[in-house]
Amino acid sequence: MSRLNVVMALVLMVCALAVIQAQHRSRTYFVELERLKKEARVLDEQWGQLQLEQSTWANLARVDTLARSRLGLVAPSHERVRIETLTDAP
Repeated sequence: MSRLNVVMALVLMVCALAVIQAQHRSRTYFVELERLKKEARVLDEQWGQLQLEQSTWANLARVDTLARSRLGLVAPSHERVRIETLTDAP
């Protein structure tokens, strides 16, 4: 009977150590998950800021103003504008 008690005690200790290791791993994974969630929130915020910045830079009125003021571009006169259309050949 004592041999069985020793074996059962060893099995109990191994199971206890396995539970402790699983809990530690679970806590470690939870901490990593929270860190990654925080990083994802920061990246989402940066993405929103970049989209806002892109829309600002691509604003047609702003581009037109910069083209006229910095580059000296002007709209062509009506005589210089030519519109081409495709016609279906018979």
